[in-house]
Amino acid sequence: MPQGCIGSRTAEVLVVGGGHAGCEAALACARLGKDTLLVTGAIDRIAAMSCNPAIGGVGKGHLVKELDALGGEMARVADDTGIHFRTLNESRGPAVRATRCQSDLERYRAAMASVVQHTPGVRVRQDDVVALLVEHERVAGVRTAGGEELRARRVILTTGTFLGGTLHRGPHTWPGGRAGESPAAGLSASLAAHGVTLGRLKTGTCPRLDVRSVDLARLPEQRPDTPAPRFSVESGPPPLAQVSCRLTRTTTATHEVIRHAVQRGSAPLFNGQIGGRGPRYCPSIEDKVVRFADKDSHLIFLEPHGLDSHELYPNGLSTSLPEAVQLAFLRTIPGLEAVEVTRWGYAVEYDYVLPTQLDASLELRALPGLFCAGQINGTTGYEEAAVQGLLAGINAARSLDGAAAVVLRRDQAYAGVLVDDLVLRGTDEPYRMFTSRAEHRLLLREDNVSARLGELSDAVGLASAARRDRMRAFEDAVRARLAALAATRVEPALANPVLERAGGAPLREASTMLQLARRPELEVACWWEIEGAKGDARVDQRVQVELRYQGYIERAHKDLARDRALDETPVPDAMWSAPPPGLSHEVKEKLARLRPRTLGQASRISGVTPAALGLLAVELRRRGAVAP
Repeated sequence: MPQGCIGSRTAEVLVVGGGHAGCEAALACARLGKDTLLVTGAIDRIAAMSCNPAIGGVGKGHLVKELDALGGEMARVADDTGIHFRTLNESRGPAVRATRCQSDLERYRAAMASVVQHTPGVRVRQDDVVALLVEHERVAGVRTAGGEELRARRVILTTGTFLGGTLHRGPHTWPGGRAGESPAAGLSASLAAHGVTLGRLKTGTCPRLDVRSVDLARLPEQRPDTPAPRFSVESGPPPLAQVSCRLTRTTTATHEVIRHAVQRGSAPLFNGQIGGRGPRYCPSIEDKVVRFADKDSHLIFLEPHGLDSHELYPNGLSTSLPEAVQLAFLRTIPGLEAVEVTRWGYAVEYDYVLPTQLDASLELRALPGLFCAGQINGTTGYEEAAVQGLLAGINAARSLDGAAAVVLRRDQAYAGVLVDDLVLRGTDEPYRMFTSRAEHRLLLREDNVSARLGELSDAVGLASAARRDRMRAFEDAVRARLAALAATRVEPALANPVLERAGGAPLREASTMLQLARRPELEVACWWEIEGAKGDARVDQRVQVELRYQGYIERAHKDLARDRALDETPVPDAMWSAPPPGLSHEVKEKLARLRPRTLGQASRISGVTPAALGLLAVELRRRGAVAP
């Protein structure tokens, strides 16, 4: 028997694709004790950042911290290879504050690839997968372009933009998942042949610029935060030098160049050349110019590729216009009048699996044993892909042991919102995570991820013991700090000078530090001044949020209790084969197709009315189930 084989199989789990989803899926399976084979088209491009060299952002930073809490790798690698860290929305409410880092593109790829290739239980193979092997209505492995059969008990597809990928720049099109790399040819046809419905999406990337041809001195500087925020609970200060980004804007001349190209039919996005739907919230520059014709300019962030690179990424200038047009509009932008392009922007069209065909575990209902994660499910972004890969890996490994799938609730994690939206609502455009998608976002903050996911992390057992210990220690420190604030009494003579400078009303009698900490005018630094000692900034910032927003948080928990009653009411799968009378044909069809596990999931399906939900609850009571 060949070395590493298990019976007649090559692996227990086979992961197709070495992008951000594939890396997390393979690492999760191997760390949970499963022999894992990662098959990718180019080993030296594992974990490559195809688009912007950054991790995190609003909603996305939350996902990265959740991934860290559950045992994923992206947070730690981002912290180790970041060269510009910032907290976004710092002046706004705690629910929308988010961490983002500008990564050293090559160092990130190398660091993540090294982790993958040196993790026990992960084997890596360079090959092209062209078809699925299906036996007895279950996935049994894959077939390569050379005709070889690679067998596995579970398969996870993380093909990104490579599934039937086509690249576009001006009038030119060519096969590819990204520049210089071939697409996954044949796999789309194999999925369709086994009853999987596919759609077509589009995304794109920006031209890259030679920083030596940019007049940086003219442009506003965006400095990184000091101290730098961190994604992982295990990370210390950034090990790499921190650099600034620069800001510029498009001009009316930029827009005129682009409009002229669109009018003469040179824009693939508008001349019928591209049929796939692009991302609503990250459109190409030509799409922005057409859709927002009233705007005179759009903000552009010039982000360095890395410490050893001369390339800049002009975030906000994704385009598929011809090379000559790209250069022409770039040179109308302040600071870029003499710019030289190192790589041209392009668009990529690709196939995706309509995600309503997935169970909440990310397993395809039509093909047991086959899991999908990342852009193949209709999402966009490294972070959305990575957290799906982590969950698919966890659930594939657990299914081999006969354990229940890990399904995160919407009130528990942004990752839960992401998966719930995909499998129940689907998407016909690249899905991007935002805080506005979460109805419980005040409870899903970055600062309380350890409280939200610590117990589950212990149960899953993927995160290292050291990481879980740090999470518990942080929550213990928060509780201890609250107790200490309540026990500390402060005399007016000590507090009033600080209150006066902060614009607050003076104390007339002694108060506890807990009462003072509730005051909105007193920042954490003021606490330390009154106490005469500096505390742990991360702990005190968490405590500050809990105290300042206590009323709102309590109200959110009351709303949650109502929603939780629905989400904790299971619905037997057999009900969808024989639904109760009185439901409309539309509702019956959607319930039979999506097969929600709980009344809460059923309530979030488009077209399932409150009346229909009431009928389902009545039927559950009739069948002896407990319903609200």
